[in-house]
Amino acid sequence: MKNYKLVPMDRSHLHEIAQIERECFSTPWSERALEEELFNPLASFIVAQRADGAVLGYAGLHVVVDEGYVDNIAVREDYRGQGIADDLLDVFVRFGRSKLAFLTLEVRESNTPAIQLYMKHGFAQVGRRKDYYQAPKEDALIMTLEFQEEPHA
Repeated sequence: MKNYKLVPMDRSHLHEIAQIERECFSTPWSERALEEELFNPLASFIVAQRADGAVLGYAGLHVVVDEGYVDNIAVREDYRGQGIADDLLDVFVRFGRSKLAFLTLEVRESNTPAIQLYMKHGFAQVGRRKDYYQAPKEDALIMTLEFQEEPHA
């Protein structure tokens, strides 16, 4: 049984999401940048939240017309391996199947667990961005999931 539910990001989540950003990424989004996304009509952020309100992970998506760009999927280190990232990504994939032509993202080439997660959901490597990441410098793999059916308006 899952000890969390998926909910839309709101102001109450910002501080903990910013902490997760710092824990997971070498160039984290600031709390202010995350707050701005609350008012971005192109953005959708979802949170895995325990019953006591603690944020275990989150994911962000930007949509332009029929194209989806997955910004980040991040889970607190002590909650990894419990299917949280899988559940977060599944929400975007199900949304994409009904509304989008494709989902795309960048991932560090050394991030094997994330690459395996994306492949499990049908993403394929379609390119590479040389030295995309800094600290440490590393290439990004561009992974995309194209939807076969025509998107529904």
